Amino acid sequence: MWLTGATVINGTGADPVPGQAVLVEDGRIAALGGTPPAGADVVDLTGLYLTPGLIDAHVHLGLSSDLDKLSTSRQLSVAEIAADMFANCRRTLESGFTTVRDTGGVDDGIARVVADGRIPGPRILHCGPILAQTGGHGYLGAEWDSAEDWDARQVPGLFALSLLSDGPDAVRRNAREAFRRGAGFLKMCVTGGVVSRHDKLSDTQFTHDEIATAVAEARARGTYVTVHAHNNEGLRTAIDAGAECVEHGSAVDAEMAALMAEKGVALVPTLAVAHALLKDSTAAGLPAHIGERVGHAIDGQADAIRAARAAGVLIGSGSDYVGPNQDHRGHELVLRSEIESPMQALVSATRDNARVLRIGDEVGTIEPGKLADLAVFGSDPLANPLVFDDPQQVKVVLQRGRVVKDVR
Repeated sequence: MWLTGATVINGTGADPVPGQAVLVEDGRIAALGGTPPAGADVVDLTGLYLTPGLIDAHVHLGLSSDLDKLSTSRQLSVAEIAADMFANCRRTLESGFTTVRDTGGVDDGIARVVADGRIPGPRILHCGPILAQTGGHGYLGAEWDSAEDWDARQVPGLFALSLLSDGPDAVRRNAREAFRRGAGFLKMCVTGGVVSRHDKLSDTQFTHDEIATAVAEARARGTYVTVHAHNNEGLRTAIDAGAECVEHGSAVDAEMAALMAEKGVALVPTLAVAHALLKDSTAAGLPAHIGERVGHAIDGQADAIRAARAAGVLIGSGSDYVGPNQDHRGHELVLRSEIESPMQALVSATRDNARVLRIGDEVGTIEPGKLADLAVFGSDPLANPLVFDDPQQVKVVLQRGRVVKDVR
């Protein structure tokens, strides 16, 4: 298949190349440039803009339903939960996101049915259930619920938000359980969170020994631990214990950024969800007062991006949407464009996210040998980053060289 006529923005930060042909063979990019031979399969993209398939490094596909009905009042059937997740997968792919990293909520069954093509969706890398401490971030049950009741709400093969893990032995057991369920990495919540019922952003969670135990289990399988963190005390403990990636990082300053750069720790900011919750947290099935926590997370993450960029930290990109309204993952790129530039926002959501996910040899840039995961926009997103946030501007999507959306 020859893709011709588009302006190619290859995800490396290099200048766009107008009219560059892209040859796709056996699901991979075979060559850039050249002229299609007579009789070739040609897809004419004249006037459009071709980028790598976008990557969202922080999603919660398992939380695609109203969170109150899902976690507290338990009003949803398994069929409804599954339907919401399947619809979210389709919308994510059709918005140009060909890969996501799920950081808590899906079980391996959903990843497998997407991978084998039974439902449309992005490539899903996931941690299985989050490792959370009792009463910590990642536990959404009501105060009167028991831990045993929370565990019973999991739907094996479909939905599992978190495993309550207190002490190194429980962390070790639950880390091994997450890997048994197909996790590709581990996630721990080492501070309080914005979407929490039982803690504050200033709380620290998990001890050094607990985190180090999870790190040892991850490294035994050749992978890593990422941590949810909104304060530097908890984050410093996690980095000292060997965590290799940070979600949110809303307190990261120059000193912390320097430590992250020294240790090779990546940062995945999540601005879109903070703005959505500030606008209306009840739309996700969360209490209205959640919005009171959001201002710190928005301003702090913007400052963290600047500090991390100055220190040379690898910075990815994640939307972190929860609830039923996850249609505008591209808004993360719009918000990042306001802090840095549209080009840097795109690079973070393609090449750099692929590096964060440790799949940079396979996806993230338009280069020969890479998988042909590609997105085609109707207008130039570098000139107007609002294009990233408009699913109707996503005209064509290819996944492993197969056209999965075409509305030219």
